Amino acid sequence: MDASALRQLQAPLKARYTDDPGAAVVTLTADGELDGSGIACRVRTASAIAEAGLHPATGGDGSQLCSGDMLLEALVACAGVTLRAVATALGLEVGGSVRAEGDLDFRGTLGVAKDAPVGFSDIRLTFALDTTADAEQVATLIKLTERYCVVLQTLVSSPTTSVVVSA
Repeated sequence: MDASALRQLQAPLKARYTDDPGAAVVTLTADGELDGSGIACRVRTASAIAEAGLHPATGGDGSQLCSGDMLLEALVACAGVTLRAVATALGLEVGGSVRAEGDLDFRGTLGVAKDAPVGFSDIRLTFALDTTADAEQVATLIKLTERYCVVLQTLVSSPTTSVVVSA
Protein backbone atom coordinates (compact mmCIF):
# COMPACT_ATOMS: atom_id res chain seq x y z
CA MET A 1 0.00 0.00 0.00
CA ASP A 2 1.28 3.47 -0.80
CA ALA A 3 0.56 6.83 0.86
CA SER A 4 -2.23 7.68 -1.58
CA ALA A 5 -4.03 4.38 -1.01
CA LEU A 6 -3.69 4.74 2.76
CA ARG A 7 -5.09 8.30 2.65
CA GLN A 8 -7.97 7.12 0.47
CA LEU A 9 -8.70 4.26 2.86
CA GLN A 10 -8.61 6.45 5.97
CA ALA A 11 -10.21 9.65 4.59
CA PRO A 12 -13.84 8.61 5.15
CA LEU A 13 -12.99 7.44 8.67
CA LYS A 14 -11.24 10.70 9.53
CA ALA A 15 -14.18 12.69 8.11
CA ARG A 16 -16.69 10.67 10.10
CA TYR A 17 -14.70 11.04 13.33
CA THR A 18 -14.35 14.78 12.75
CA ASP A 19 -18.10 15.16 12.22
CA ASP A 20 -19.05 12.74 15.01
CA PRO A 21 -16.28 12.40 17.63
CA GLY A 22 -18.35 9.82 19.52
CA ALA A 23 -18.13 7.46 16.55
CA ALA A 24 -14.36 7.25 17.07
CA VAL A 25 -14.71 5.79 20.56
CA VAL A 26 -14.71 2.01 20.27
CA THR A 27 -14.64 -0.41 23.19
CA LEU A 28 -12.23 -3.25 22.52
CA THR A 29 -12.62 -6.41 24.55
CA ALA A 30 -10.65 -9.48 25.45
CA ASP A 31 -12.19 -12.57 27.00
CA GLY A 32 -10.66 -15.43 28.89
CA GLU A 33 -11.83 -18.69 30.36
CA LEU A 34 -10.45 -19.90 33.66
CA ASP A 35 -9.16 -23.44 33.32
CA GLY A 36 -10.31 -25.64 36.20
CA SER A 37 -7.55 -28.19 35.63
CA GLY A 38 -4.54 -25.99 36.24
CA ILE A 39 -3.24 -22.51 36.77
CA ALA A 40 -4.14 -21.14 33.36
CA CYS A 41 -6.41 -18.78 31.49
CA ARG A 42 -7.49 -19.38 27.92
CA VAL A 43 -7.72 -16.15 25.94
CA ARG A 44 -9.61 -15.98 22.66
CA THR A 45 -7.69 -14.08 19.98
CA ALA A 46 -8.88 -13.22 16.49
CA SER A 47 -7.39 -16.40 15.08
CA ALA A 48 -6.73 -18.84 17.92
CA ILE A 49 -6.99 -19.58 21.61
CA ALA A 50 -3.92 -18.61 23.58
CA GLU A 51 -3.36 -20.33 26.90
CA ALA A 52 -1.53 -18.28 29.49
CA GLY A 53 0.00 -19.77 32.60
CA LEU A 54 2.79 -19.31 35.07
CA HIS A 55 6.18 -18.07 33.89
CA PRO A 56 9.01 -20.47 34.76
CA ALA A 57 10.30 -17.87 37.25
CA THR A 58 7.05 -18.36 39.20
CA GLY A 59 6.82 -22.14 38.93
CA GLY A 60 5.54 -22.68 35.41
CA ASP A 61 7.06 -25.24 33.08
CA GLY A 62 7.27 -22.89 30.09
CA SER A 63 4.63 -24.73 28.06
CA GLN A 64 2.10 -21.89 28.38
CA LEU A 65 2.30 -18.27 27.38
CA CYS A 66 3.36 -15.72 29.98
CA SER A 67 1.07 -12.70 30.20
CA GLY A 68 4.12 -10.46 30.68
CA ASP A 69 5.53 -11.74 27.39
CA MET A 70 2.12 -11.17 25.80
CA LEU A 71 2.16 -7.55 26.97
CA LEU A 72 5.55 -7.01 25.35
CA GLU A 73 4.34 -8.82 22.21
CA ALA A 74 1.34 -6.48 22.04
CA LEU A 75 3.69 -3.51 22.31
CA VAL A 76 5.91 -4.86 19.51
CA ALA A 77 2.89 -5.57 17.29
CA CYS A 78 1.35 -2.14 17.83
CA ALA A 79 4.63 -0.27 17.44
CA GLY A 80 5.47 -2.23 14.29
CA VAL A 81 2.09 -1.65 12.65
CA THR A 82 2.10 2.01 13.66
CA LEU A 83 5.62 2.52 12.31
CA ARG A 84 4.67 0.90 9.01
CA ALA A 85 1.52 3.04 8.72
CA VAL A 86 3.46 6.23 9.49
CA ALA A 87 6.22 5.25 7.05
CA THR A 88 3.61 4.62 4.37
CA ALA A 89 1.97 8.00 5.02
CA LEU A 90 5.36 9.71 4.81
CA GLY A 91 6.32 7.82 1.65
CA LEU A 92 9.27 6.09 3.32
CA GLU A 93 10.46 2.56 2.58
CA VAL A 94 11.21 0.92 5.93
CA GLY A 95 11.98 -2.64 6.93
CA GLY A 96 13.81 -4.16 9.85
CA SER A 97 12.65 -5.32 13.25
CA VAL A 98 11.09 -4.23 16.53
CA ARG A 99 12.04 -5.55 19.97
CA ALA A 100 10.60 -4.94 23.43
CA GLU A 101 12.37 -5.91 26.64
CA GLY A 102 11.00 -5.53 30.12
CA ASP A 103 12.53 -6.01 33.56
CA LEU A 104 10.51 -7.92 36.16
CA ASP A 105 11.47 -8.67 39.75
CA PHE A 106 9.56 -11.87 40.41
CA ARG A 107 9.95 -11.41 44.17
CA GLY A 108 7.08 -8.92 43.88
CA THR A 109 4.57 -11.19 42.18
CA LEU A 110 5.50 -14.10 44.45
CA GLY A 111 5.15 -11.98 47.58
CA VAL A 112 8.72 -12.69 48.66
CA ALA A 113 9.64 -9.05 49.28
CA LYS A 114 7.03 -6.39 50.02
CA ASP A 115 9.34 -3.67 48.68
CA ALA A 116 9.74 -5.43 45.31
CA PRO A 117 7.44 -4.02 42.62
CA VAL A 118 4.79 -6.16 40.98
CA GLY A 119 4.99 -5.57 37.26
CA PHE A 120 7.59 -4.22 34.90
CA SER A 121 9.99 -1.67 36.35
CA ASP A 122 11.46 -0.77 32.96
CA ILE A 123 10.43 -1.42 29.37
CA ARG A 124 12.67 -0.73 26.40
CA LEU A 125 11.38 -0.54 22.82
CA THR A 126 14.02 -0.82 20.10
CA PHE A 127 13.72 -0.42 16.35
CA ALA A 128 16.44 -1.82 14.06
CA LEU A 129 15.52 -0.13 10.81
CA ASP A 130 16.57 -0.91 7.27
CA THR A 131 15.80 2.26 5.32
CA THR A 132 17.20 4.81 2.94
CA ALA A 133 15.51 7.59 4.94
CA ASP A 134 17.82 10.25 6.29
CA ALA A 135 18.29 10.97 10.00
CA GLU A 136 15.66 13.72 10.06
CA GLN A 137 13.08 11.49 8.37
CA VAL A 138 13.82 8.64 10.79
CA ALA A 139 13.47 11.03 13.75
CA THR A 140 10.06 12.15 12.44
CA LEU A 141 9.06 8.54 11.84
CA ILE A 142 9.91 7.53 15.41
CA LYS A 143 8.33 10.65 16.93
CA LEU A 144 5.04 9.96 15.13
CA THR A 145 5.20 6.24 15.87
CA GLU A 146 5.58 6.99 19.58
CA ARG A 147 2.73 9.50 19.43
CA TYR A 148 0.25 7.21 17.66
CA CYS A 149 1.10 3.75 19.04
CA VAL A 150 -1.93 2.83 21.15
CA VAL A 151 -0.18 0.27 23.35
CA LEU A 152 2.86 2.47 23.98
CA GLN A 153 0.71 5.47 24.86
CA THR A 154 -1.45 3.31 27.14
CA LEU A 155 1.62 2.12 29.03
CA VAL A 156 3.06 5.64 29.24
CA SER A 157 -0.15 7.34 30.35
CA SER A 158 -1.42 4.66 32.78
CA PRO A 159 -5.18 4.98 32.17
CA THR A 160 -7.74 4.65 34.93
CA THR A 161 -8.34 0.94 35.41
CA SER A 162 -11.07 -0.73 37.42
CA VAL A 163 -11.73 -4.25 38.57
CA VAL A 164 -15.29 -5.57 38.85
CA VAL A 165 -16.28 -8.94 40.27
CA SER A 166 -19.56 -10.78 39.79
CA ALA A 167 -20.02 -14.03 41.63
